[in-house]
Amino acid sequence: MTFQQILIFQQYLNTRKISFKRALLPLILTLLFFNEHTQSIIIQSLSDAFLQVSIFVAATLFLYYYLAEKFPQFEMSYIRQNAPALEIPLASFLGALPGCGGAIIVVTQFTKGQASFGSVVAVLTATMGDAAFLLLATRPFDGLIVLSSGLIVGTLSGYIVNKIHHSDYLIPKTPLSENNTSLSVNNPIHFLSRTFWKLVFIPSLIIAFLLAFQFNFTTVSTYLNTQIQFFGTACAFLTVLFWSFSSKGVTYKEVTAEEPNTAQPSIIDKVMQDTHFVTAWVIAAFVLYEVTITFLGLDLKSWFASYGIFAPLIGVLIGLLPGCGPQIVVTTLYIQGIIPFSALMANAISNDGDALFPAIALAPKAALMATLYSTIPALLIGYFVYGFFE
Repeated sequence: MTFQQILIFQQYLNTRKISFKRALLPLILTLLFFNEHTQSIIIQSLSDAFLQVSIFVAATLFLYYYLAEKFPQFEMSYIRQNAPALEIPLASFLGALPGCGGAIIVVTQFTKGQASFGSVVAVLTATMGDAAFLLLATRPFDGLIVLSSGLIVGTLSGYIVNKIHHSDYLIPKTPLSENNTSLSVNNPIHFLSRTFWKLVFIPSLIIAFLLAFQFNFTTVSTYLNTQIQFFGTACAFLTVLFWSFSSKGVTYKEVTAEEPNTAQPSIIDKVMQDTHFVTAWVIAAFVLYEVTITFLGLDLKSWFASYGIFAPLIGVLIGLLPGCGPQIVVTTLYIQGIIPFSALMANAISNDGDALFPAIALAPKAALMATLYSTIPALLIGYFVYGFFE
């Protein structure tokens, strides 16, 4: 780091108001790390989160954004100009794509009068948000089942809604604008993040693949295994710090949603930004579960096994919360084998990801109605899976 960058960083710290909402996570992790009763939990949870989840999420994100950049046919404007008769299924397809970008595009098009209300219902029903990246990176087969189911259910829901309501139903007459509170990419946190990922991505990916194929590092050296665990822990903690300092985090949205961009980001910028966000919520879920089991003796896995009939309903209720954060928690619990597939499926169909935030800001009535419409198939599909497969 140059002397000029050091001065910029000092000025940044002097003028930046650090939010307690985001800074709370690294603070809690630090306190638990220095507690002798929870130190091993923190080390194991952070190491597993980074080497078993985050690095695969980053690789999946990189592949996805690279393909999206090379194939502009994914853009809604292209689709509407060349295949207007396929509005509903293609809106659902954009929603089924991992992340929230496709859903946000359709919502924005709707507020401009360029898409029907059925398209909004289709895209919000089909989208799984950033939780899709997490599921695809760790359970690809399950991810394909969930996303394809969302595509089908979203398409059917969109057609049905357009039969009930006219095409311009709830389109706002005066579009509103959202406040963009994200940082510019030209800041010290961004510089440190890029440097970090350039250094650790390849080594971390190699380690992660070896772990995925059940390679036991203790057979080589116990010391090596310990160092790899601490490496994963340090990388995870740094990732959480980057996420904590990358936004004001004043509102609920800034904590549970991706950060909006003030400029067109590069692929690596978008990958690391989304990976930081996903990692923070995965770590929160890992640590919360382990601490709950250790100190409260509450075995969530046993509880869901005994009261599984409530699992789809819980998945739907969490899905009603805006943002991808709570949905990442649900997906993390499924990956850990705590909640059943029916809860994951119900949540995936119910949740609207980050797309619900612009919908609330630009067309609040449409957002409410679309959310209510997506709840119905979420309950039906969730309990169908529960009744016939669980």
